[in-house]
Amino acid sequence: MAIPETVSRSHSDITLDLSTGNKVGDHSRDDSLPSISSATLESEKAPAIWRLEDTPNIGPASLPILYQFLDFDTHIPSPVSYSRKSDAPIPPEPPSLSAFTSPFSWSSVHKSCILVISCVGTFLAAFTSGAYSPSVQQMASEWHVSTVAVLVGVTTFTTGFGLAPMVLAPFSEANGRYPVFLWSGLLFAFCQASCAYTKSLAGFLVARFFVGVSSSVFSTNVGGVLSDIYHAPDRNAPMAYFCAFALAGTGSGSVVGGFVGQALGWRWIFWLQVIFDGLLLLVMAAWFPETRGSVLLRRKAQALNRWYEELEKNGYPGLLSTQSPTDANNSTSTPVSTPGTSSVVYRIRWRAPLDGDSPTLPTLDAPPEKPNFVELMRVSLIRPFYLLFTEPVVFWFSAWISFSWAVLYLNLASIPIVFRSVYGFTPAQCGAVFSGIVIGAIISTPLFILQERVAKRRGWLPDSPEARLYFVCPAALFMPVGIFIFAWTSRETVSWAVPAVAVGISTIGIYGIYLATFNYLADTYHCYASSAIAAQSCCRNLLGGVFPLVIQRMYGTMGYGGAGSLLGGIALLLSAVPWVLVVWGERIRARSIFAQGMVVLEKREH
Repeated sequence: MAIPETVSRSHSDITLDLSTGNKVGDHSRDDSLPSISSATLESEKAPAIWRLEDTPNIGPASLPILYQFLDFDTHIPSPVSYSRKSDAPIPPEPPSLSAFTSPFSWSSVHKSCILVISCVGTFLAAFTSGAYSPSVQQMASEWHVSTVAVLVGVTTFTTGFGLAPMVLAPFSEANGRYPVFLWSGLLFAFCQASCAYTKSLAGFLVARFFVGVSSSVFSTNVGGVLSDIYHAPDRNAPMAYFCAFALAGTGSGSVVGGFVGQALGWRWIFWLQVIFDGLLLLVMAAWFPETRGSVLLRRKAQALNRWYEELEKNGYPGLLSTQSPTDANNSTSTPVSTPGTSSVVYRIRWRAPLDGDSPTLPTLDAPPEKPNFVELMRVSLIRPFYLLFTEPVVFWFSAWISFSWAVLYLNLASIPIVFRSVYGFTPAQCGAVFSGIVIGAIISTPLFILQERVAKRRGWLPDSPEARLYFVCPAALFMPVGIFIFAWTSRETVSWAVPAVAVGISTIGIYGIYLATFNYLADTYHCYASSAIAAQSCCRNLLGGVFPLVIQRMYGTMGYGGAGSLLGGIALLLSAVPWVLVVWGERIRARSIFAQGMVVLEKREH
C-alpha cells in the first residue's frame, strides 16, 4: 500500500501546497514575519488542496488520526514554510532528529568508543568474580567458618549473575540499554561497598547475590549492545574483544586480589572495586549513548508527534494526509472530506514498530508504543528453557559452554588450593598464577580475529552459521589438554611453571568455546538469539557456581590426577560438539522450527 498522499494547509491569509511550498492564494500582510518549518509525506499522486475557509468549523486538532509506522529508512519529507499573521502565536520550532539515527550507521569511531566502554564494563564484571578467590582464607579466618562456607559467595554471585538477565535483558530491549546500565551500575557500586563493610557472613552472601545481579548487565547486555551497532558480518572482531575482556578480567581480578589482599586485607579488594565501578558509572552516565534501535525510533516518533501536537494546538497544521474512505475502516473519529473529492483528511502520528509488527500499513487504531512488559516477561522466562529442552543446538552448546565455564571457576578455586599445598605459595604468588588466564585471553584474541579475516579473504568459509565453528574445532581441544596437564603435573617434582602454563592453555580453549557459542547462536536464531543466549548463560553461571563447592572434596577423594582426568575426559567428549555441527549442523537446523523460521524471515528482509 502506498504511503498516504499529502494535503495542503492554509491560513485565512495564505494557502500553501505542503508538497511543493507553492502559494495558492496570497493575501499575506507581512512577508517578513517569522516562518515555521513543517514536514509532509511524499505522495505518488499530486496532492489535493484543502482550504480551511471551505470547512470553517474544522481546525487541525479536530481531524482524525492515522498512525503510520516509522523506521530508520522512512523519509521525513523536506520542510516547507508557513507565513503567519501578526496576531498569530509563534509556532514551535521543529525538533532535532540527529540523535535518532540508526546505530548501524554510526561512524566507526563512535562505535569503537562504545565498544571500549562496554568492554571495560565487562572487564570489571569479570574482575569481581576473579578477585574473590584470593581472599577466601582471610574471610574464613575472620568469621571462623570453613572455606567451603565462604565459597558459597561464589555460588550466590553466579546465581544472581545467571538469573538476572532473564528479567533485565527483556527490560533493556523494551526500555533501552542506557537506563539499565545506569541503575545497575549504581547497585553494583553500592553492593560492592556493602561487601567491603559488612560484619557478618550472612550479610556478605546477600550482598554478593546482588553484586551478581547488577554486574550481569555488564556481561549479557554488552552482547546486546554489540548486536545493536554491528551487523553480523562485522561482529566477529567486537565479539572477540568482548570475550577477551571477560576472561582477562577474571584473571586480572585474581592477580590484583592476591596482592591487595596480602598487603591491605581482603576488605580493600572490594573497596578498590567500588572506586573502579564508580568511575565506570560516571563515564557511562556522561558518554554512553542509547544503542537500542527500537527505543531510538520510539523517541524519534514521540519527538515528531509532540511537535505536530504543538503546531495543531496553536492553529497550525501538523502532518496531514488523505486516505480513501475504504482504507479508513473502523474509524472512531469523524472524518473530514476535502471539497470536491472523496478523500478523508487525517492527522499523521508516528509509531515505531515493535518486534513482530508489520511496518507497512497505516492504522486508525493506536498501536502500543512499548511491548506489554508482563507478556514480555512471561515469554522471556519461558522461551529460553523451551529452546534449551527442544532445540538440540541450544542444549549441546549450553552443556559445552557450561562445562567450560565450570572449568574456569574450578581454576579460580583450585589454583590457591594446589599452589599453596604443593608449592607453598603465598596469596600474592597464587594470584600471580592467574595471569595465565590473562595471557591465554591475550593470545587468543588476535588468533580468532585473524583466522576469520584470512578465511573470508580466501573464500574458505561457506555462508552459514557453521562457518563460525571451523577454527574452534581444533582450538576447543586446548581445554582438555590444559586440564590434563594441570592435573598430572601438580606435584613437587614438577616445576610450578608447568601447571601455571596449563591454565593458559585451557583458557585458549575456553575462549574459543565462548566466542563460538555466542556467534553461532546469534547467527542461527537471530531475533530469538537473546533467548538462546540467556538459556546457556543461566546454565553456565549456575554450574560455574556449584563446582567450586565440590572441588576440595573431589581432590581429597580422587587426588589431583584422578579429579583432573575425570574433568578432562568430559571436556574431551564435549569437544565433539563443533565437529558434529560442522558435519550435520545444516540438517539439524533444518529440523528446527525456530531456526527455519529465521531463515524465512531473513529471505523476506532481503
